Amino acid sequence: MADADTERLCTEIVRSVFGPLTAKVASLLLTHGRLGLSQLVRFSKLKPRIVRASVLVLVQHNLLWHAQSEDEGEVFEINTDECLMRLRYGRYVWLAEQVYGKAGAEIVQLILDHGKLRPPDIVSQLSIYDPIKAPAVISQTLHKLVEATYLKPSTVISHLSPRDKRIRYETEEKRKISGFPTAKELRQAKEIADARLRREEEEAEQIGMKRKAKDQYKSSKRKAMEEDLEVDDEVYFRVNCERFNVHIRNKLIEATAAERFNECTALVLRATLKATEPKQRKLSDVRSDPTSLANIAMHLPDDVDLSAGLVLQSSKKPSTMTLMKEYLGFLSSADNPTPAGRSASFVSMSGSKVQVEFEIIARRLRRRVLEAVARERHGDEGVRIIRLLLDTGMMDEKQISKVGMMAPKDVRPLLSSMSAESLVSLQEVPKSADRNPTRMFYLWYVDLQKAYNVLLDNMYKTLFNITARRQAEQDEPNVKAVMDKRQRSDVSQDEERLLTRNERELLAQWEKKREKLTVLEMRVEEAVFILRDLGTFAANED
Repeated sequence: MADADTERLCTEIVRSVFGPLTAKVASLLLTHGRLGLSQLVRFSKLKPRIVRASVLVLVQHNLLWHAQSEDEGEVFEINTDECLMRLRYGRYVWLAEQVYGKAGAEIVQLILDHGKLRPPDIVSQLSIYDPIKAPAVISQTLHKLVEATYLKPSTVISHLSPRDKRIRYETEEKRKISGFPTAKELRQAKEIADARLRREEEEAEQIGMKRKAKDQYKSSKRKAMEEDLEVDDEVYFRVNCERFNVHIRNKLIEATAAERFNECTALVLRATLKATEPKQRKLSDVRSDPTSLANIAMHLPDDVDLSAGLVLQSSKKPSTMTLMKEYLGFLSSADNPTPAGRSASFVSMSGSKVQVEFEIIARRLRRRVLEAVARERHGDEGVRIIRLLLDTGMMDEKQISKVGMMAPKDVRPLLSSMSAESLVSLQEVPKSADRNPTRMFYLWYVDLQKAYNVLLDNMYKTLFNITARRQAEQDEPNVKAVMDKRQRSDVSQDEERLLTRNERELLAQWEKKREKLTVLEMRVEEAVFILRDLGTFAANED
């Protein structure tokens, strides 16, 4: 079951893509949790064939998980993460075009439209207008996408809830423990179950490629050496969202470096990320693979002038390698070898090897979102209190007032309003065993995970409001009438002559509103990406 804000947002996403009937089925699963087909029919009050068709559509688009229950038989569960990823589908297509050109964008868009497809179906649908040259280009690009894991196979395991499998594996490991299990044994059972689940997922993703010998008349030894991989035509492929999220994370890191230093520093960091990008497959990587300075220099643009971002003492221009080392020194906080300097770094250097610290950067980005919200709602004083509590830990009201150099009459209402929004939390420490409220210490601190969860829920609510506002603006009678008129074949060919001036102005106003709402949605979605997708390191956060 999802919370109210997530349920409303997911329902609106399904409604905008698949219509109101499918959205009703999705809403039932989001509000009631797991349900069987008969329960969906009873609760939705729809015809069985309509419910069955809606379930098939959601399964085809990877929005439903199957689960086999001993009491109820087959039940369905909504995949909220996959549903929320649909907000980024346009960006995934754009990223595919940036990496693999127009053919890559067409393949990704086609698979996103259909949920999952086999390679022959992809080639046949994209080769309609050019049946001679297009199949070879599409097949080649498809092979690159599968090899780089931008596309992954859709298997039976991918339609099962990972939570169910993890619980079952943990139960199997706990049964092997004799006697009363200790905390260490329970932790080991959980780790073994997680490792087994990851191993199954990795093995399932390997079935998308099969080996093909180049020349069947060569000797067996040479034939084995020259075997190549090709895409399996019998496997259904779906888009690997996490692989595209890696690109979004890297671009976000580049923008953060450019904002803190300058564009030349961002170029060096981009080259560092590009050097290890083929091996960056998951957002849960703590840091990138080590790469050499020579490899980073190879990924720098040829026409870049790194000296433009530095103030040089001499008129003689240093070499590109020397300038690159200077920028990497900035990014690694080499001038501040303290815990504070390390927490502000982007990369770490060990000899001639460089690694990008994804965990440190993600933690810093998440705290920056928290501080931005606190500044917007409570001003600079709210940010000062949050930074003070994060640096020193728990403090009472008098200490906050004294160390933060704020008047006590201002601190108390500010802490109360921030506590109501879960930006800060209160810890009660009793002086005596009777826990009398008059004999207690009240200490304030920042519960980061709680604050992030509340912010994430608020952002889901904001995304739903943006979507609802866009739909309401589009359904306005005058705008809807003009848009319906523009869709006519004769009007679409000559809008200037067949649309009146008032109708053109009305369309221009609607498109301007839609553009503003889209920009706002992208900004909020970026904050959601930082809090949710880069939150895989939350367990290690202070």
